[in-house]
This record gives sequence, structure tokens and C-alpha cells, in this order.
Amino acid sequence: MNNKIKWIGALFLLVNGSWVWAANLPADLKWETNDTDPTFASPKALPGGGITMFVDSFPLTFRTVGPDSNGSFRSYILDNQLRLISFHPNTGNPIPSLATHWAIAPDSQTVYFKLDPRAKWSDGKPVTADDYTFGYEMMRSKHIKGPWFNNYYTTEVVAVDKIDAHTILVKAGSRKAKLDLLNTTELWPQPKHYYKLTPNWVKQYNWAVVPTTGPYVMSEVKKGKSITFSKQQDWWAKDDRFNQHRFNIDTIKVQVIRDHNIAFRHFLKGELDTFEMILPNWWHEKAVTPEYKKGYVQKVMAMTDTKQGGQGVHLNVSNPKLSDVNVRLGIQHAMNLDKMIETVLRGDYDRATTFGSGFGDFTDMSLPSRAYDITKAREYFAKGGYNKPGPDGILQNDKGERLTLALTYTTQEHSKRLTVLKEEAKKAGLDLELNLVDGATGFKVMLEKKHEAAWLGWGGGGLYPQYWESFHSANANKPQTNNLFNVADKELDTLIDAYNIEFDMAKRAGISRQIQQRIYDLAIFVPGVQLNYVRASSWRHVMLPEVPATRNTPDQLYWPMDGYPHSSGGLLWLDPKVKEETLKAKEAGEALAPINLLDKTYAHH
Repeated sequence: MNNKIKWIGALFLLVNGSWVWAANLPADLKWETNDTDPTFASPKALPGGGITMFVDSFPLTFRTVGPDSNGSFRSYILDNQLRLISFHPNTGNPIPSLATHWAIAPDSQTVYFKLDPRAKWSDGKPVTADDYTFGYEMMRSKHIKGPWFNNYYTTEVVAVDKIDAHTILVKAGSRKAKLDLLNTTELWPQPKHYYKLTPNWVKQYNWAVVPTTGPYVMSEVKKGKSITFSKQQDWWAKDDRFNQHRFNIDTIKVQVIRDHNIAFRHFLKGELDTFEMILPNWWHEKAVTPEYKKGYVQKVMAMTDTKQGGQGVHLNVSNPKLSDVNVRLGIQHAMNLDKMIETVLRGDYDRATTFGSGFGDFTDMSLPSRAYDITKAREYFAKGGYNKPGPDGILQNDKGERLTLALTYTTQEHSKRLTVLKEEAKKAGLDLELNLVDGATGFKVMLEKKHEAAWLGWGGGGLYPQYWESFHSANANKPQTNNLFNVADKELDTLIDAYNIEFDMAKRAGISRQIQQRIYDLAIFVPGVQLNYVRASSWRHVMLPEVPATRNTPDQLYWPMDGYPHSSGGLLWLDPKVKEETLKAKEAGEALAPINLLDKTYAHH
């Protein structure tokens, strides 16, 4: 019955709308929506109030495409920009967002979307099909200087067409299974009324505050110091099923504090409301102050079941030394990751064996970790020409060149763990030179391929592993791409090309495992760590639902924006009564009951 009702709506367009456009809607489309999956926010949530968070560096741009746009602050902007649909953070099913309904054509390449006629940009302009056709043009434009987007919107998304003002089609570059197809085609719009595509686009919009479709707008910017977001009180989607009791905070101030130790002192003073504590030394050693013991601030840890990107050492094979696979294999066996996990990380993390994890059959769990083995490392180094110990114990080649590896990283908090790797690598004859560079600047160094080796981790970034960005030769030896390895391998390219167009999910998973095997054989990536939880501290009055995290909450428990690809954020709220009680107790020196919560709802069983 529902399908009949929805098709009558389409007939109405045929009668009263544009005959040309409506005729393009296939007659046998089966429109879908989702108004039955359970809600996941708390009905106890209270609207209002403001929070202060921190980042360790000011962004290099507010653009989300083009040079320097792929920094950590980008999530604050993109996770506040709605897409056509999203994915439920617990069930994984598609849910409405800017589109109320979607229909997959029989070709398994084309998806039709009905836009919500209520949808508005933050400047009051309506969101229409023109914002999608323009967005497609923009993402293919050379003016944005975004090679990844240029390629994606040429090969992965091959058409975005307007049917009428509130109906569009998006066509993928190949046949895909349902969820994969929806994940490929659920695009962000771009405000056609705001942007002008000119040769000066990158510079013109570098600090532009672009209209948004999400609940917040960037309301105040203090260059180098802070960025504040304010909630739109009349946000058009506030009453939608999966937005109810979410995005409760009125103002979100993101302050720049470069040193985490200084940030923690701000947190204990109440100048920051939340403090993420994935790092073990914070959780075990620093979260023991009087503020914790007296219950003014709380510790919350929640088990999750998230998909994770690769984390570890990325070796730049364009470096002559690292172009030798024997040297790369020697480095693999010179990294004592197990000791790093056992000591500095207190056993809280698991050792990774692949580039990314949590993707089910797409992850090759049979790949063995390469053990720390001084003898093996030295054997491989000798095959690579480094067979003579120098006076300091570091191996040299016949030219007298020392075996060094400059490792660039961006987080001061990782220095201790990398120091362990440095000390252990020296025993194998490798001098690991640690190179700490400020967050945004350091990541730019990596994207510009100026690193020798890079220590970093990527977000999960999708429902299935993504390989083209990081491992295809199309992105090698080019600035501003994610191929930090500069790898250009024909066998890898062939596998990735086949993976991207494979329709059968079982076969695609098999190709994924072959890709991971090839990455393993090339020894260009030293897998680091993985984890299946989030944990953080907050002041007592910062509240979360009874189940504090969703199955797919990524790395920040107190994330005020939405989320990608799962709509998992915006669950926190402030309780003014609890805040008043807490501040009174603190002022009087009275203790409250300490809160140390561990939630195992989504623990692996």
C-alpha cells in the first residue's frame, strides 16, 4: 500500500510538473524511506547551554576541498553539512537526511532521490536539485585544485541529473550492491547561489563561512585562537525522527591549545567541558586528580564496533633507500610494537595486522604480524646494502651512509610510544629519527610527500575499505593526495581497479583480501594499533544517553556534530541543575560520588 501511495505522488508530478523531466522517472521505481528504525538519542536530553572544546592547531583553511583542506578540523564543518541520506549508527540501515526517499534503478548503478522540500541553507535559501547539479560541476572543476574529487566525480560518480526542483538522480561508475551504491551516491550539496567557480576559487573561499544545511553555523572566528559555532534555533530538520533530542548545545567553542598538558589544566579548572582520553597515560595516570576523586568530573568508557582506517608507519618509497623492499622488510622487523603496546600503552590497544580493520570478510585476519626480530631485520638490511655496523651501532652501507629513517608525526602525546620504537630499532641497527611537526602543518608535509616515513592514523571513512586514495598509482608522486607511500605498483592497481567495479560482494571481499596481501608483500606499511572503544572525561553536568555511545561512534565520545558515514554524534547535553550542584560542592570543598562508567553494550562477544 505504501508503494502505491508513493507512486501516486510521482504521477502527480507527471500531471502538474515538467513533462520532460518527470518522464525520466522509470515507472517501476520502488521508493524507500526509513521511519521505523529505533531512535538512539535520549528523551531526557535538555536543550541549551554552551561547551568549550579544544584542538591543537588552527586549520589552514575552512574549505573542505582543495589544498590543505584535509585536516582534523574539517570534521567540524563536514559533519555539520547534511548529505542526501545517512546511515543509522546501530542498525547500519540508510536513514533520511536531505532526501526523504530513495529508489534504486534496475541497473544497480542509478539512485533516484526525493529532496525534502523543507530543506534550507543556513542563509534561508532553499536546497534544490540545482545545488546538486552545481555541486557535481564544482567537484569536477580544475578551479578547486582537488585531484581526488576531480577523479571521484569522474569515475565513481558519473552523473548527477535534475528531474525536477526536488528530485535528482545520481549514477555511479559501476554496478554496486545496495549499501555500497547508497554510500557512493549520498552526496553533499553545494550552494549554487553562494559559490562562483573562478580561477581564484581556492584563495577566494579559503576562509569563507559557507552556508550549511546542518544545525550549526560558524558564528565567530578569532584567527589562530578559537572558532565558535552557534545553533540555528529554527533549524529546518530539528523535529525529524532521527534528529530529535540531538544537537542540544547552543554554542560550541573550539579553542586552540597546542599542548595537551596545558589543555588538561584548563579542563580541570572548568574552562574546557570535555577531554577525550583514548591515550592510556591520560586515562590511567592523569585522570586521578581531586576533581575526579571528588566527583566533579567523570570518566566514561564505551565499547564500540567501528570500522577503522589504517594506523601505523607509512613508508615513502620514492625515497631511494626505501625503494628497496629489503630495507622495508628490515624496518618491519625492527619495530617493537608489542613492547610499545605493553609498556607505554599499558596493554589497552591491540596490534593491527592490516591497513584498516572491522570490515568483516573484507579484512584479511589471516595476515600474520611481523615480529620484532633483530636477526631478521639485520639480514634484510644486509640484503639492502646496510651490513657494516658504525661506531654508534647503526648500520652503514659501502658508501658510509648510515641507516636512518626520519619519522614525521603530528601529536606530542605519541612521543613516548615512538621513543620506545626508536630505542628498540637501534638494537637492529636502525636510527629512527623522530620528527614532531605541528598538527595541521605536519599533515601538510605528508600530503606534499616531503616525509620519509609518516606515523598517523586514518578514520574509517566508509562502509567498506577504500584503497584507491592511498594505494593507486594515480595518486603517487602528486601533492595533496592520500597516497603517502608514493606506491605505484601495477599488480596493486589492477586489483584496486577490479575492486572498485566488482558488484558481487563476496568476490569484492576476496579482492579486498588480495589487496591487503599485496600491501603486506610490498612492506610499505607497518601496521600500528587498533582499538574498539571510546573513552573520555567531562564535567559532571555534561550528560550522555544511558548507552553513551552508538555501535559506530568513531573516536570522540563527546562529539557535538553529526557523523560520517553513520549519524552518530550530537548526543550530549548539559544539565543546569547538576552544574549548579557540582559548582556549589566544588566551592565548598565537598565530595560527590565519583563517576567511572564502563558500558559494554557493543562489546565484542
